[in-house]
Amino acid sequence: MTRPVRILIVDDDPLVRAALTMMLDGADGIVVAAVAADGGAAITAVDAHAPDVVLMDLRMPGVDGITATARLRARSHPPAVIALTTFDTDDHVVRALRAGASGFLLKDTPPDRIVEAILRVAAGDAILSPAITRRLMDRVVAESGTADRARAALAELSTREREVVLAVATGLTNADIAAELTMSVATVKAHLTHIFLKLGVTNRTQIALLAHDAGLV
Repeated sequence: MTRPVRILIVDDDPLVRAALTMMLDGADGIVVAAVAADGGAAITAVDAHAPDVVLMDLRMPGVDGITATARLRARSHPPAVIALTTFDTDDHVVRALRAGASGFLLKDTPPDRIVEAILRVAAGDAILSPAITRRLMDRVVAESGTADRARAALAELSTREREVVLAVATGLTNADIAAELTMSVATVKAHLTHIFLKLGVTNRTQIALLAHDAGLV
């Protein structure tokens, strides 16, 4: 991005909000546009400040982070969302990813890793490796019919689009996919646009989750 990445910090703990603001405001082209204490306030803050990325605590009173993430990601021009969590084994993490979060960060993640994650999701990337995605999903009991629904959704794709889905699920970047499938990066992006529309997803992480649900990875 040619301008600073604007972020919204959402956490019900004022100390966490203050620490993240002090840590991130002005760091490597990042500007803290606003803070919010719960999911309802987060939605209002997005309307008022138009952040590029939201750091979203998951467990909050009132409107929780998962609900807020789903509402924000359902918009026509949504901000990217990174889930903040204390435990990476929490099933709330997978629910947040299904709701549209691009990835998650533990609250004790080193500052340079948080900055890197913000810049990556602002550029449209996911911040989860396939191994982490698989480990998270293995810890959560699958919902009834999840695999069947995922296979049915992927069956609507062309052969080439399914190849792109598999490449995304294995963690390849657009440039890697272009080299692997012998196409231009622009063509990869065009396929991804069609895949998002056909599958009704909003980011690469949700594509990877569908591929895992369907047993492709």
